[in-house]
Amino acid sequence: MLEKIDLSRKMSKKECKELMDRFEPQLSMLQRELKARKIPVTIVFEGFGAAGKGTLINELILPMDPRGFKVYTIQKPTKEEEMHPYLWRFWQKLPEAGRINIFDRSWYTKIVETRAEKKKDSDKIENAYNDILDFEEELAQDGMLILKFFLHISAKEQKKRFKALEDNKETQWRVTEEDWKHNKNYDEWLQAYEEMIQKTDTAYGSWTIVEATDREYAKVKIISKVIEIFADRLADEEAKEKAKKQPVKKKAAEVKPEEAATEEAVSPAFTASVLDAVDLSKALTKTVYKKKLNDLQKRMSLLHSELYKKRIPVVIGFEGWDAGGKGGAIHRLTEAMDPRGYEVFPTAAPNDFERAHHYLWRFWNHMPKAGHVAIFDRTWYGRVMVERIEGFCSEEDWKRAYSEINRMEEGLADADAIVLKFWMHIDKDEQKKRFEERMEDSFKQWKITDEDWRNREKWDDYVEAVDEMILRTSTTYAPWIIVEGNDKYYARIKVLETVVNAIEERLKKK
Repeated sequence: MLEKIDLSRKMSKKECKELMDRFEPQLSMLQRELKARKIPVTIVFEGFGAAGKGTLINELILPMDPRGFKVYTIQKPTKEEEMHPYLWRFWQKLPEAGRINIFDRSWYTKIVETRAEKKKDSDKIENAYNDILDFEEELAQDGMLILKFFLHISAKEQKKRFKALEDNKETQWRVTEEDWKHNKNYDEWLQAYEEMIQKTDTAYGSWTIVEATDREYAKVKIISKVIEIFADRLADEEAKEKAKKQPVKKKAAEVKPEEAATEEAVSPAFTASVLDAVDLSKALTKTVYKKKLNDLQKRMSLLHSELYKKRIPVVIGFEGWDAGGKGGAIHRLTEAMDPRGYEVFPTAAPNDFERAHHYLWRFWNHMPKAGHVAIFDRTWYGRVMVERIEGFCSEEDWKRAYSEINRMEEGLADADAIVLKFWMHIDKDEQKKRFEERMEDSFKQWKITDEDWRNREKWDDYVEAVDEMILRTSTTYAPWIIVEGNDKYYARIKVLETVVNAIEERLKKK
């Protein structure tokens, strides 16, 4: 397909100026409207070396308010970045609501390079493209506008531009041996780019191929396309708002029988329940607890060092009822670990800055590098529990979150991480007892709030949400472990044993 593109297209400077005089105020106005509607925008530029990405990005941003955008030039990953899952560094660079982030090269660069140069990881390309498609789809479903431009020039034009840069003392540093190698292997790169476009051209992230031989033509094509896509998105938003204001009601006769059935109509007898089967009578004596705790913590201390040596990352998530014992279990787990090799992240309600991003953004920022352990005291599962029950997100949002979370955890596992998730389970009577004990203890009163008491009133709603969460997101690569927590001794030992066993199993495979 790319070899059939007419790369001889040109535009006079006069025509370019006339069009830009019209386009620039439009682009400036559209940027303001996107900001007002809090729509995040990501613009990706990929293409051949010397195709003019830097120059054309500069032309694009000139009419825009510099306070509303940021440009990222993506170089080879640093050592720190290489020790994280591949998409980690890109999650960190995503725009908040109302801002525009522009990428001079992107998450596609390494994959295309691997394919074009036939590197040893070439067999993993298919999985990498699937991860990117999931990534972009999640962002788009969360409201992000994604634009992707591929700058296309011929091998002859690329060679000419490299030569011109090399002949100029001020720019010769920009041309490397690697660049000349790419030009020599132009056909392999062309094929790799072709594959990239074919596999990732989607409704939510379509590619615009830009004939970049002539700078004026390329500039006008890019800016006109940006204006078109920005305007279409704003028109869609306006149409949605009008539709909300004028809901169309069906007459009773028009409602189909299957539409009248609701989830509430399903008999509870046919609803799968995980929590109902949990045996909360399990317990340990203090003597047995102390012996097991000592043995397990010694093993954990040694294993923590092995994790670092073998560069295995570990992600551990804790969810559970208020007063379910998360803090106590985390404390016993980390007591014997080197504090330089782990971090505990207590998750509270998102602040305004975090809410301006995709809900997974703040968790991606804390994912551990290879050899380190990240422990989350409450996790991304708030989306399908508290946000679902309290109405902090739409039904469409939380229902979509199950697959989004599964994909994220699968990506972590593909990056060699051990992923474990604990649900700390207690019954309602035990929770009440612990609440009352906290109220009477001056050192623990801070742990109990009015919100905790209020949440008890929605116990049954949470049971339903937790059951569904566990059933839909407990996987082979990121299993849920339900911890019988009425007895604190038993719960702490079960958590420690599970973590120790999982690490030992992984080290055997290594």
